[in-house]
Amino acid sequence: MQIIHAVRDMQLQSLSWRAAGWRIAFVPTMGNLHEGHLSLVREAARRGDRVVVSIFVNPLQFNEAADYRHYPRTFEQDRQQLAALDVAAVFAPDEAAMYPEGRESVTRVEVPQLTSELEGAHRPGHFTGVATVVTKLFQAVLPDLALFGEKDYQQLLVVRKLAADLNMPVEVIGLPTRREADGLAMSSRNSRLRAPERRQAPALYATLQWVGEQWRAGEIDLSALEAAAMARLADAGFAPEYISLRDAATLQPPAAGRPVVVLGAARLGEVRLIDNLRIGATQPQGADAVK
Repeated sequence: MQIIHAVRDMQLQSLSWRAAGWRIAFVPTMGNLHEGHLSLVREAARRGDRVVVSIFVNPLQFNEAADYRHYPRTFEQDRQQLAALDVAAVFAPDEAAMYPEGRESVTRVEVPQLTSELEGAHRPGHFTGVATVVTKLFQAVLPDLALFGEKDYQQLLVVRKLAADLNMPVEVIGLPTRREADGLAMSSRNSRLRAPERRQAPALYATLQWVGEQWRAGEIDLSALEAAAMARLADAGFAPEYISLRDAATLQPPAAGRPVVVLGAARLGEVRLIDNLRIGATQPQGADAVK
């Protein structure tokens, strides 16, 4: 397994693989790998001939300096986990390699419509940072396919639109969220939860499940349903930011007969958690009157 730090070295290696007719599967990460990441890597090995995993904590996508400083950095542990899998290369650039003229002067990539609400509203500039770094990573790795977890559901849709709009020859694949036994979505931030908070944390997913049950049962007053879900989270010890039912493809308000996703974000102590649950193509009685 190679460890590659320079963008040009990564490009040359990928061009060599492409010339040999090999299919490159890419898993972008910020490190501190857990089973959710590793499941993406294993699926990448199943779908591609050469697997590249990137490890780069991208400063552009953090709208809170403290969150960036405290993000877990565990490169040696990550390297050991990846060495045990079918990984051809780890692309591990530093900030100077990714932003050689400084992060403030780098060209930024904006994805409209999908980024103005939900995470975009609560984390100003976040999706610009995501879109910018993903574009640069795709240009460095030159993958045929890239795999993302669905826990960051809005991000997945943003990356898909980015690749389509910019005519990038990469297939963007989303895989189901990996969860702990109690339902908590796997996340690098979970390690920052204190023991009492870790016991509370599954209530976020449980609340999303409750929203899904109410929707399937025919509840069509979205404002009341979302407000009730926020209250349930607050009662469970969270500081909720949003719970929202949206069209699963567009993140617009749900329409009858189309797949729906319920998304949520909440703080638990110093840790911000996000999660989502796809409900499927449901059409509750009276759905045309959703409000």
